[in-house]
Amino acid sequence: MSARLIILGAGSALPTRNNFPTSQILELREKQYMIDCGEGTQIRMRQMGLKINRLGHIFISHLHGDHCFGLIGLISSFGMLNRTADLYVHGPAGIATLFEPQLRFFCENLSFNVFFDEFHTNKHGLIYEDRSVEVFSIPLKHRVPCSGFLFREKIKECHIIREMIDYYQVPLSHINLIKKGADFITKEGETIPNQVLTTDPDKTLSYAYCSDTAYSEKIIPWIRGVDWLYHEATFSRTEAVRAKITMHSTAEQAASIALKAGAANLILGHFSARYSNQQMLLQEARTIFDNTVLAEDMKTFEL
Repeated sequence: MSARLIILGAGSALPTRNNFPTSQILELREKQYMIDCGEGTQIRMRQMGLKINRLGHIFISHLHGDHCFGLIGLISSFGMLNRTADLYVHGPAGIATLFEPQLRFFCENLSFNVFFDEFHTNKHGLIYEDRSVEVFSIPLKHRVPCSGFLFREKIKECHIIREMIDYYQVPLSHINLIKKGADFITKEGETIPNQVLTTDPDKTLSYAYCSDTAYSEKIIPWIRGVDWLYHEATFSRTEAVRAKITMHSTAEQAASIALKAGAANLILGHFSARYSNQQMLLQEARTIFDNTVLAEDMKTFEL
């Protein structure tokens, strides 16, 4: 399965006919990671016919309702579907205090465990890793403690050159070591360099999620060179004053961050309900950063 980003909701606090509140799923190396879980998340999942049997981790950026109101409903539905795999919810300090009473009240006798993993939103650091990916927190500038997330795929294994493996009669037991970069020593004691036996691994992927946040160049070192950047663009430049007061960003500011960080691609999202036509936000951003696209509810990006 190729890497995919599935947009479940691209709106901000007030839902509209076209945009539900924020939620998305990143699919990477046969695993699924949910980022934020606004109201209506599971409805979008049903509408898209998504199979989420590989979803084990949910990352919540902050405790504003448009980013977490859908969580208790999603967990409740998992229970009705007889899920058995444990679920891990990563979020800012206070998330366990907020949701554990709701779980006890609404979700008694679940067939799986829900674990809350709290992290510090005011510092950049590794908050989760598995064999496929590392996830780092990105301190953001918002009205409440808030963190973005950097997903960085771990280096993949080298590709075996089958003809060379056969030529040097490499035993099967050595293949995994060679994929990881080891040389091979023949029975005669000759060292065969790894680059003779393999080709370079596939390029790894990096994805940064930055919402909600006021314009802040402090995040640039943490997202520098990222392949895909999702940055909130709640307002247009004409509402720059309101963006500053509410600690959100304009489309122009999002594009400026992408340009200064050397991102390859920019996805705009978290749109205010006042914009029924978001093309103006796209055009505003593209005057600064050409490789910009709009997030759209139920749209899938092949990364």
